[in-house]
Amino acid sequence: MTDIRWGILATGGIAHAFTADLRTAGLDVVAVGSRSAESARAFAEQYGIAHAHGSYEALVADPEVDIVYVASPHSHHLAHATLALEAGKHVLIEKAVTLDADEAIALRDLAAARGRLVMEAMWTRYLPHMVRVREIVAAGTLGEVRTVIADHTQRISDDPAHRLNALELGGGALLDLGIYPVSFAVDILGPIESARAVGRLAETGADSDVAIAAVHAGGGLSSIAMSSRAAGPNTAHVIGTDARIDIDRVWYTPTSFRVTATDGTVIEDYTSAFAGRGTQFEALYAEHLLREGRTDSDLLPFDESIAIMATLDDIRAQLGVVYPKER
Repeated sequence: MTDIRWGILATGGIAHAFTADLRTAGLDVVAVGSRSAESARAFAEQYGIAHAHGSYEALVADPEVDIVYVASPHSHHLAHATLALEAGKHVLIEKAVTLDADEAIALRDLAAARGRLVMEAMWTRYLPHMVRVREIVAAGTLGEVRTVIADHTQRISDDPAHRLNALELGGGALLDLGIYPVSFAVDILGPIESARAVGRLAETGADSDVAIAAVHAGGGLSSIAMSSRAAGPNTAHVIGTDARIDIDRVWYTPTSFRVTATDGTVIEDYTSAFAGRGTQFEALYAEHLLREGRTDSDLLPFDESIAIMATLDDIRAQLGVVYPKER
């Protein structure tokens, strides 16, 4: 593939942020779909998109669309990604990729059967400062990496009707916020072998505050905190026997970090500098894969997304969080 054309499924806040970054990067956005024709038209006008569709079915049927970005709530990712894959489109699915591991497995199998790319939009993995963090770890600069510490904590809303508090939409701090540090810890330390979690539930039964202690393959440990009710430092740390990386606030967005040796010497000081929010890098990587005829990301293989969802399933079970479909 040479010219790759994007379609945007849903018109909420994350769709706006992603589409703005696609435009910043000069990528080709040709269509948008919404449950409302009016919403689709307004979105298309704002971003100069040629085709506005008043249904998701019409969007995925658009012959000019090559890849669909699924920006609907977690609860609808399986249905909407399935719609796109069955229409022959590649898909980039907003994180968390699905509600649970079984849904993610279903998407993997369908994409394989159709020969299409399916990729989780964990945009943090593709940011330049995270690419550099992985390079430093791989070079052995830190020595043996022993621990990852990270939080994703925000003061969002106590409103029971808010998306993050609505179990029917996959609401909760875990899938919306916690997946960032969980995915980061897996990226650095490898698969999670066991995890113990404690937490507090909102009035709706959704998780609002969670702390996780995990053991990873190879023996590394991670300590992860998340909250939708209180804002914390939102920093991250990778600690090795010879040095550590301290990623500044807000660690999962474009930011700075420093590498400090155990004697206090600063080895490297890194600062992010580019236009846009940063979600364009995952889109550029998806296009790179398609041009090479590949259907899986080596920076976040879909099987790894499935394994992360399985870990989140286990943590939800420990917390007693049950989605309506599981009752």
